[in-house]
Amino acid sequence: MKRRRSCFPALLLVLLLALIVMVAAAIGIPALAWKSFGAPGPSLNSWQRFSYAFELVTNAGDLTQARDPAGAEQTFVIQPGESVASISNRLEAAGLILGARTFRAYLLWTGTDTIIQTGTYRLSPALTGQAIAQALKSTTLTEVTFSVLPGWRMEEVAASLPTSGLDITPEDFLAVASAPPSAADILPAGASAEGFLSVGNYVLPRSTSAEQLVYLLLQSFSSRLTPELRSGFAGHGLSVYQGVTLASIIQREAVVDEEMPMLASVFYNRLAIDMPLQTDPTVQYALGYNVAQATWWTNPLSSQDFQFNSPYNTYTYAGLPPGPISNPSLAALQAVAAPAESNYYYFQARCDKSGLHNFSETYEQHQHNNCP
Repeated sequence: MKRRRSCFPALLLVLLLALIVMVAAAIGIPALAWKSFGAPGPSLNSWQRFSYAFELVTNAGDLTQARDPAGAEQTFVIQPGESVASISNRLEAAGLILGARTFRAYLLWTGTDTIIQTGTYRLSPALTGQAIAQALKSTTLTEVTFSVLPGWRMEEVAASLPTSGLDITPEDFLAVASAPPSAADILPAGASAEGFLSVGNYVLPRSTSAEQLVYLLLQSFSSRLTPELRSGFAGHGLSVYQGVTLASIIQREAVVDEEMPMLASVFYNRLAIDMPLQTDPTVQYALGYNVAQATWWTNPLSSQDFQFNSPYNTYTYAGLPPGPISNPSLAALQAVAAPAESNYYYFQARCDKSGLHNFSETYEQHQHNNCP
């Protein structure tokens, strides 16, 4: 009787060969991509390096060949916060590149995805995919989209400049914003531009100077100060500067715009009886930059923080702080001009993390609203 030979050694050999092929591919494919397209970004993990390299090696022609050698140059706009997938897909749809998937892999492989500038470009399908990717580093940028977000303080606006595409340093911007020109109609003498850097998106020439940027933001803010807003502030006994100061506090307290009028009501009620505003954002503003947390808005605040001696600390100083603590949105300004009517003196963030608040008339009710 013949003994049946086991197939186990053969299977083991096949598995071993497969493993060798896999290891060779894991090493060899990234090496080929490195040779053809440069070193991978340092933030990529092993799987990302292999998968992007595989895409690049398999479809190299999508990057090394032009979509249309005779194609005409066209305008291409990259929006703030746009993903590399969206950019790649739109470039392909516009007839500028051959393959969106390979182009995206190239951006991620090289780390170009982290330095793409928002703004307006002049691009041509006569360029290779690689050349267009290089252009997105801002070498052909003619205009940029610069954004000022609601609730940012001047320093945060300045910190956004290095990645904005504008040739303005944070230091130059802060120097001008600290002593702004031609703003006598909306700013008291000696005041900085804090609070009056108009929130929004601006399409600007890349050559815009610090002086031009600050002037533009101030002029934009001035144009938003309608007669209705001005009369609304005055009707509540506030100057424009005081109205903007209160709006800047509400901007930092509110998560939902719809609650801003009620928050304004609470602060007006406190001011009417000389009750301290006792609002955390003013303490955060007074404390300044928190190195450990890498933020201008320390959170949470400690008991010692609440004792910080500053006229901006509305726990220790009654009334409005000396000036705005952030740059408010139009919704916050409108809330100050036309607040809700209420008997509330307190508000507490709800425990459901919705961003909404519970409002109360008495301190006892306020304490009852504390989260467990």
